[in-house]
Amino acid sequence: MKLNVQAVNFDIAEKLEKYIEKKTRKFEKILDDSAELDIRLKVVKRETNMNKESQATLRGLGGEFFAQKTADTFEEGIDDILEAVARQIKKYKEKMQH
Repeated sequence: MKLNVQAVNFDIAEKLEKYIEKKTRKFEKILDDSAELDIRLKVVKRETNMNKESQATLRGLGGEFFAQKTADTFEEGIDDILEAVARQIKKYKEKMQH
């Protein structure tokens, strides 16, 4: 699986990059090498809380899966979007079995 991380209008910290890599490892078990996961991080309103926008787009398994979340921290947003994508994959696989 190919992982692409994009930080819009800020420099991503190494700690956050490692966090993303750790959290996305579970997808490597269920996806092949041709799958691609794009993570996009953006600060939307600097003066407010809940201003960290996280997006995930996964291309693989014959489809495209997308999730977006605005949260207090990028870690929280990343957790939420990856859980949402995992649920979509599970639902897709169940649908394909029937």
